[in-house]
Parts: sequence; C-alpha cells; structure tokens
Amino acid sequence: MARNRRFWLAGALAGACVALGAAAQAQPIRLGAVLPLTGPAAVVGSQEQRGIQFALLHANAKGGIAGRQIEMLFEDNQAKPDQSVLSFNKLVDLQGVPAVITGFSGPTLAMAPLATRKKVLLVNGGAQADPLAKASPYLVNTIPVLAGELEVLANYVLHDAGKKTAAILFENDAAGISGRDDFAASYTAAGGKIVAQEPIAFGDTNYRPVLLKLAAAQPDMLFVILTAGVSPLADQIRQIDAKFTVVGNTFFSDPEVVANPNAEGWIHSQVLINAPDSLAAEFKKTYGTEFDFFPKQYYNATNIVLACVERLLKEGKPLTGENLRAALFAIKTFDGLTRVVFNNNTADTQVNINRMQAKTDAIIKVIPPKQ
Repeated sequence: MARNRRFWLAGALAGACVALGAAAQAQPIRLGAVLPLTGPAAVVGSQEQRGIQFALLHANAKGGIAGRQIEMLFEDNQAKPDQSVLSFNKLVDLQGVPAVITGFSGPTLAMAPLATRKKVLLVNGGAQADPLAKASPYLVNTIPVLAGELEVLANYVLHDAGKKTAAILFENDAAGISGRDDFAASYTAAGGKIVAQEPIAFGDTNYRPVLLKLAAAQPDMLFVILTAGVSPLADQIRQIDAKFTVVGNTFFSDPEVVANPNAEGWIHSQVLINAPDSLAAEFKKTYGTEFDFFPKQYYNATNIVLACVERLLKEGKPLTGENLRAALFAIKTFDGLTRVVFNNNTADTQVNINRMQAKTDAIIKVIPPKQ
C-alpha cells in the first residue's frame, strides 16, 4: 500500500512538473518599445508604433515563435531623453524585457549607457545621428547613420546637379547638428562652399525669419535637416519665392511632403525600403494610413528582433540581451522589406537619390549596400 502510494505521488509530481513546464513554455515573449506617442514628435512615433504592431500581428497570426505569442510593451517618452531613461528602466527592471525598440537620436543616446550596463539589446529603427554608431555595443541601428547617407547626397548635388554653394537649415538637436556637420564636411571636401546656416528649435514650424536670412546669402541650394515639420517648410519657402533648390535626406520621406505641390523639384537621399503592394494594401486596410517609410522601417526592425528570438529558442538558449546581440551578428544579413547587412552595429543598406515630381518621389540614382 505504501509502495503504491509512493508511485502515485511520484506520478502526480511528474505530471505537475510537465504541466508547469508546458505553462512556462506557453508564456508570451515580452519585448519593449520606447517611442514618442504624444508631443510634437507623436506623428512619427505613432507611425513607428504601427510598424511594430503590424509585424507582431503577422508573427502572432502564424502562431508566434515556438508556440509563444509576442507582446510589445510600449512606453511614451515624448521624444525626451530624461523620460526615455525612466521608460527604459521601467521596461527592463519591472518587466524584464531583453530588448527595447526605440527611435529619435537624443532619447536613444540617453538610453545607450543603460543598455550597456544592463546588457539589454537596444534597437534603433529610425534615428540617424552619427554618435549612435558607437554609443553602446548593445545599441544596433537597423538604418544607416547620417554620415554615409549625406556623403552620397553631397557628392550628387555638387557634381551631378551642379550646385556649388549651399545654405543649411538644421534642427537644433542631436540629429540636426549631426546632419549639418556631416553634410558640410562632405560638401566642402568635394569642393562646395557653405555660405550660411541657421538653427531652428525642435517643434518650431515658423521658418520665415531664418528662411529670409538664408535666402539673403543667395545659395544655389538649401540643405534641410529636420525630423518633423517639413511640409510647412515647403509652403513657407514658396511664400518667400526662394530661388534655391531644396535638398534633404531620408527625413523628407513623408507622404504629406511628397503630396505637397510646393515641394516639387526637391532632391533628397533615401534609405531604400520597399513593400509588396499586397502588404501595403493590408496595412492601409488595418490602420487607415499608408505604409510609409517609418512604419516600414519599424516593421523591418521588429522582424529582425523576432528572427534573433527565433534563433535563440531553436538553439535552446535563454532570451537575454546578450544572447540576442550574439544572434544578430551570427545571422548578419536580413532580407526583409530591404536587405540589411550588419558588418558592425549599424546596418548597411541601399541609398537612393530621389526627386519629388508630380506628387511622386522618383528614384534618380542608386547606391548599393556594402556586403
């Protein structure tokens, strides 16, 4: 009798362990995202959020990863570095996420030292300030930083478009200052001349005073580096009847700007990212907006993280930031909406030169990625 009871207890304990193991296996995979969901940058942050949600919608509809659903815990940083630090600590210390998706240069740079110290993978899908490239071994950028992109642009506008003098309008923050310095360095090294430059505060869309100062220098072109408020700029440039050509970077990739007739003829560099028509139609049906640059970038960035998660689960390794980082460099090349290659912490990908014409954004030159 005692022997049978021991066998029953052993069987019950074994069954309980199996049940607990199955329950643990079914626990959702939790990841984090720190984005500006309110404030002046919310128009971009909400696009980034939808890109992440769209990637998870697809992944979870297929059963998740190894039978586990994926959850994304969003924190609103209002594009503020101090709030970003609080949000990062909340996600990591209280929720235990091994990876955090982010955007905007200042907030990402503020979180980078924490990512290093806590060994959490910090994934930037949209910011491009140069310091991001070396801010932390745990910060990976799924989009090129500004230096490489703007070198391509500077050489094009000088040598191909023949614009020998330039003025610069830059946002007075990490991304804007970095972009100003990169463009000026590449443009002057190639033989161009900077004749004027003026800063504008983040969120300020009254450009008239600085535009009048810049136009007075009579440049061949105006290089613009703004993360938001580009369409109002087009209207105000037309109002002052400026004679210069407007030139910018990937930040010009905004459907409102492309559709604005006052942006006709604008030239900009563009990090390549494409989506099949069927996917774009599904996104629009789901969210009521176009599948534009930032949703695409964050859809792509999220799928890069999920590919790393899948690799770890197949290998039976814990989901830690350290292991996710190792998996990313082991995979190295990701073929999603665009091909990105991680030769270091910042991805290489194709850069195009585009011109806005007839309310479309047409490619006029292609620069392939480094392999």
